[in-house]
Amino acid sequence: MTIVAEWNGVTRRYGAVTAVQDISLALRAGEATALVGHNGAGKTTLIKLMLGLVRPDAGAVRVLGVDPAGARGAQARRALGFLPENVAFHGALTARESMAFYARLKRVPLRENDALLERVGIAHAADRRVATYSKGMRQRLGIAQALIGEPRLLLFDEPTSGLDPDSRAEVYETIDELRRSGATVLVSTHALEEVERRVDRAAIVHRGRLVAAGSLEELRRGAGAQLRLRVRVRDCTTSTVLARMPATVRVAARDVAALTLLAPVEAKMPVLRALGALGDIVEDVEIDTPGLQQLYREWIEASDAEVAAS
Repeated sequence: MTIVAEWNGVTRRYGAVTAVQDISLALRAGEATALVGHNGAGKTTLIKLMLGLVRPDAGAVRVLGVDPAGARGAQARRALGFLPENVAFHGALTARESMAFYARLKRVPLRENDALLERVGIAHAADRRVATYSKGMRQRLGIAQALIGEPRLLLFDEPTSGLDPDSRAEVYETIDELRRSGATVLVSTHALEEVERRVDRAAIVHRGRLVAAGSLEELRRGAGAQLRLRVRVRDCTTSTVLARMPATVRVAARDVAALTLLAPVEAKMPVLRALGALGDIVEDVEIDTPGLQQLYREWIEASDAEVAAS
């Protein structure tokens, strides 16, 4: 798959503080990646590096093969769309005037601006001053300006901040549309449960280092994550059920008619096949699969334990 942008062995320092250290991560065409980490983990620095606002002290950053902070940086930046965490527009301008300003900066025609305002749901307020907008409306305007010029790479920093539930869903529908059109999307967010169903991969940064990156399934396997299965069975048949379970399954709780089982993620299908083969002995099965929030905690705890042990 085509690599649209990448950080390659990147380190960036601010005086005595190392903001990011030896990070390598590629963003591929048509994929959405969640960039997650605590405040101060290095997410904002990675975005600034991609935008060409700062240069790495070591390593290289490329957007469409071009250094965004180099002599051809303007070419790379025109392929980018960026939504900052704290959207700020001149309050005296209308949304239409703001969009025109950013379109001219990008050197693209103004004719698509009205459609973009319609797309984010504020066309009805296009000629109102931005100072009269709610936070959610300003966020929508920020998304619209990020989409100017049909950028191939979108960098969204907390894109659902200040939005109501319906508007948050619309943001992720927009991200889905962008992926289908072949665009690449990076979403920096703390809303892990919300974003996990809308991205292809997640990259976890902690204390300036890339702790893990991959699909949710890859992160689960890498963390040794466990499935939790709650199995309701006919009375006094739990021994029969346990006798059919794979050796990797552990019992977390047990009573006369129910079992709570823990199993490695990769054992999911063997366990389900074994339960299915038991017929009507098994009355119900509920499965809890570790989500991004839990995986994030497990990867961070493992990273901290590794540092403490070294």
